[in-house]
Amino acid sequence: MSIQRIESIKESGGYLNRYTHESDTLNCEMTFSVYLPPLAEQEKVPTLYWLSGLTCTDDNARVKGGMQRYAAEHNIAIVFPDTSPRGDEVADEPERYDLGKGAGFYVNATQSPWSTHYQMYDYVTKELPQLLEAELPLLAGVKSVSGHSMGGHGALICALKNPDDYRSVSAFSPICNPVNCGWGKGCFSAYLGDNEAAWKAYDATELVNNGAKVTDILIDQGTGDEFYDEKQLLPENFQTACDNAGQPVTIRFQEGYDHSYHFIASFVGEHIAYHAKALNNSSS
Repeated sequence: MSIQRIESIKESGGYLNRYTHESDTLNCEMTFSVYLPPLAEQEKVPTLYWLSGLTCTDDNARVKGGMQRYAAEHNIAIVFPDTSPRGDEVADEPERYDLGKGAGFYVNATQSPWSTHYQMYDYVTKELPQLLEAELPLLAGVKSVSGHSMGGHGALICALKNPDDYRSVSAFSPICNPVNCGWGKGCFSAYLGDNEAAWKAYDATELVNNGAKVTDILIDQGTGDEFYDEKQLLPENFQTACDNAGQPVTIRFQEGYDHSYHFIASFVGEHIAYHAKALNNSSS
């Protein structure tokens, strides 16, 4: 196998496994986790990709999100990729949490020194699914995507740019309009240069404005989220774009919830049921 299992924990009747592999796309060794539900011991199952946010690794969501019990109930696998390339040779800004390692932003960087390793869009949409469908009991091409914050941004753009590849998409507290917020401007200018047209290709709001469309989108946003108050997330901009374009979207403003995994754990069961309906319908 081209992936090496380094950990296996039984959970909710299935197994939470951790793997490493040498990524051709990112030019470094990567670590990721996969939850395989009990049914995966008998047959191939659909997959939900969970994209995490700034500062996270593959470990945060699998420990804090409480997702595995719901995945077991609905017989779907969950893949937890890392959020950036890793290693001593990988470019970084150690004094910043919002650029470099832990902050790949799910784009394909074009600017030096980032372009050597920071090809996270191709990694999560192409290399990793192809690898895992070949190596693990996952149904080929039957996948959905979700994520949180920077990973919510990633989930939205992956689905909007590849509507035939994902059966459904949802997000928690996504960075909806990065070309107009501090986080997005800081990362996009570094990774993609000064050409703002290149930025818009990785912005969910701009993608919808330019005609990208999927069947449906589910978003949860806490009203007590400090980054919502700081105008980093901008869900209203995305709502307006969807309304103007006729793109179905449900944005649920959850009273008092913050940006943390306490928020995610409170509603992730509903998100997994939402994805399971689409995944199981498409795989039957």
